[in-house]
Amino acid sequence: MAEQSGFKKTLGLTGVTVNAMALIAPGAFLWLTYQVQAAQVDLAGQTTAMDMFAGLVVALILAFLTAISYSKLSELYPQAGTGSSYYFTEQAMLGENKLSGFARLSKFIVGWFSHLYYWVYPGVMVAMMATLISYIFSQFGVELSAIWQIIVAVLFAFLVGYIAYRGITGSTISSIVINVVQIITLIVVTILALVYRYSNPEHVTFVHTEISSVVLPHSFVNVMFQATVAILLLVGFESATALTAESKSPRHVSRGVIISLVIQGLIMYVFEYFGANAWLNTSYKATDAKGAVVTGIDAAAASSAPIGDMVKNLGDALLGNLGFALMIVVAISVAMAVIGTTLACMNTGVRVTYAMSKDKEVPSFLGFLHTKHATPHAGVLAMTIASAVIGAFGVLSITNLTAITFWSNIGTFILYGMTNLIAFVAFMRHPQRNALTHTVVPILGALANIAMLIAVLYLGVLGGGDTQTAALWSILATVAWLVIGVVYLWVQSSRTQRKIIGGPIRSN
Repeated sequence: MAEQSGFKKTLGLTGVTVNAMALIAPGAFLWLTYQVQAAQVDLAGQTTAMDMFAGLVVALILAFLTAISYSKLSELYPQAGTGSSYYFTEQAMLGENKLSGFARLSKFIVGWFSHLYYWVYPGVMVAMMATLISYIFSQFGVELSAIWQIIVAVLFAFLVGYIAYRGITGSTISSIVINVVQIITLIVVTILALVYRYSNPEHVTFVHTEISSVVLPHSFVNVMFQATVAILLLVGFESATALTAESKSPRHVSRGVIISLVIQGLIMYVFEYFGANAWLNTSYKATDAKGAVVTGIDAAAASSAPIGDMVKNLGDALLGNLGFALMIVVAISVAMAVIGTTLACMNTGVRVTYAMSKDKEVPSFLGFLHTKHATPHAGVLAMTIASAVIGAFGVLSITNLTAITFWSNIGTFILYGMTNLIAFVAFMRHPQRNALTHTVVPILGALANIAMLIAVLYLGVLGGGDTQTAALWSILATVAWLVIGVVYLWVQSSRTQRKIIGGPIRSN
């Protein structure tokens, strides 16, 4: 494995955990993805949003199965450095004589598809930040044109890129502040939503007429469709495994994976999605793209920030017409959280790319470390440009935003599925193999991720409306990335005289 001596071991358990927590960012994603979830439709063009909470639960199950595999792999291979799944794959394949010849090919596939997640995800965040800023401006009567939204997206991408360039220590301090602010804000808003539900001060009719309707599934297919978006809320727990080179102890990494998901996913997301869906009511109105007035779920799908609308309603109804001020405060906390989650993903993504560059599997300049900040600065610049381009595309429409969201999630499902399989292989003949955590969990995790991937493909082929269009674009983009990877691997192997199967796993 590539040497990691250029990085500084500065992160304790808190540092590792909060960097992963910042990527999961529940305060940001409730605001940012609620519209995408509300706008999703089934094969008949009907909303799937009634199963938003159940879809989250399915995504949580998938995430915990995968998190356990990541945690166990980080304990088994504490020398992983920045490689995460890329390094885990190499070691697992080399540990099996019959599979060792496939070590280079396998780790390249894992590393290459990691980029669909780690390099597209920041672009999704950039687009969402530009949308958020546009919404805030609109509240003051200023409508940003598409050109200005693109400018905002590009400027935001370079701002976060600069912070990532400065180093992981500064990022950790930022993540701690951001996590504290967004969790406090999230708790306050969710409590207000539940108070509104149970006191009903405006005598409205709720979309979920019974509180049990919020949590109980209504349609298996709709639950699965909602889960394909909900996974975006939860990804990030595995980012701790790319910080091994900067962690003071391998135990911090394995624990950070699970702790971050428990706090942000199991506790915060379940709480906030219950409250937001409990509040949703038919008096909530918006104007759709056709100029028609719509209510309830349709209003949430039509608004650029349905949670902003909810917060204004809560402030006006419960806090003496303070809705606008409360919305601005929450929007600022969301903006802070988006900075944190984009930064955390950039930090993780460039480190995986750094590991691949040291093996000559991606261009070597992506492995250059800054002499002062000890960061892969060339990789940060490349990711910043990619994020700006993807984000600029995403701000143009909800279809575009959904497309890049699906694209990032396809990369996530592929990476998570392969990592679960790698965990199974790694512990197949391990002397301390545990039947539950080393066999059952990774198999279930792999199957769950495959099911989610099939659901996205299903939406693309048979879905309806803008959801189908977005899914098709994401599938085509994934195929294009696969073709580029095949060509690059073949050309690079020919140039360096390395075998793809059965040869050395690194270039000398």
